[in-house]
Amino acid sequence: MKPVPPPPSRIDRDTGIRAPWPELDRAEVERYSRHLILPDVGMEGQRKLKAASIALVGAGGLGAPAALYLAAAGIGRLGLIDFDVVDESNLQRQVIHTTNSVGTSKLDSAATRIRDLNPFVQLDLHEVALTAANALEVLADYDIVIDGTDNFPTRYLVNDACVLLGKPNLYGSIFQFEGQASVFWAAEGPCYRCLFPEPPPPGLVPNCAEGGVLGVLPGIIGTLQANEAIKLILGKGDPLIGRLVLYDALQTRFRELNLRADPACALCGANPSIRELIDYEHFCGLSADQLVAGSGDLISPSKVRDRLAAANAPGLLDVRNRGEWEICRIDGATLIPLPELSERLNELEPAQEWIIYCKMGPRGDRAVQILREAGFENVVNLEGGILAWAEEIEPNLPRY
Repeated sequence: MKPVPPPPSRIDRDTGIRAPWPELDRAEVERYSRHLILPDVGMEGQRKLKAASIALVGAGGLGAPAALYLAAAGIGRLGLIDFDVVDESNLQRQVIHTTNSVGTSKLDSAATRIRDLNPFVQLDLHEVALTAANALEVLADYDIVIDGTDNFPTRYLVNDACVLLGKPNLYGSIFQFEGQASVFWAAEGPCYRCLFPEPPPPGLVPNCAEGGVLGVLPGIIGTLQANEAIKLILGKGDPLIGRLVLYDALQTRFRELNLRADPACALCGANPSIRELIDYEHFCGLSADQLVAGSGDLISPSKVRDRLAAANAPGLLDVRNRGEWEICRIDGATLIPLPELSERLNELEPAQEWIIYCKMGPRGDRAVQILREAGFENVVNLEGGILAWAEEIEPNLPRY
């Protein structure tokens, strides 16, 4: 049985968004005058921008600069999808939010800034977690989707929804000093699954909250995503379809990889096995063997406190990086960063009980697995990591 083809896109690669295009009033002409005198934009191009609609999945590091520049450019309708609140640690890179926004909804914060920047833009606020149950409905009414996510389940969800809906998926990814950008559009080239058919093992790739990110990096990648959206709407230039841009902020160097659609892709290939959205948490989660091995591996902060006060106290192993260790630590811990753990097992006593901790838990899970495979039998992971410890046991420890 052949899959139902996706509905035709309003975006044509060569000519941009299809008519009809709304007129500009006098205030808009004055606002967008620097666009209007560009030969490749002009009045027609600005009307195309006004006719377009873009969904931004995430109002964080990538979504913040993308939303600001798309609003300033005169995109007619922006849909913001997020359910998080502004945290003080966001302000180092999520430039759409302000100090006064801390503790409030990211959507409300972003909407206030966008409306102040350009009141001509229509805003749709979707304060929901994007899931397999709602993604097709939420994204169906937009011409382009910008992926500003920071986790693999949502990344695969966005890609699959875009393929099933026939929409361009403007991909961006950031970590520490490196970023990536591409346009995944199955009607014109590869999708995300063509490049990454399977997610990495859980805990292998830390997110920005665990590994850190240079504050300006999401600005660079997010504006690249916005630039690609504008090119597609105008039908100008050479979009990043079939090309993956890699950016190294430390070297100020761009590299480019050519990508091809995979004929055997499970989603967009000749004989797809994925015809509907799936359980993405399970798809990106632990294997059945890992789930069995991992059961009972967590210990609460209060129980750790009690165990450390006992006469036969266990060893405490910190698997964060050295920069995190300098910010805060639990007294008595031994530091062995997770990437070094396999090579430094000889520094640990296998017969001893070990309590592992990281920032929030995922790296601790991976460390438990490494130790178990090496013959350590009495190993547990601090539930919620050092952030949970600071919340419940040592409130004076800095959060980060």
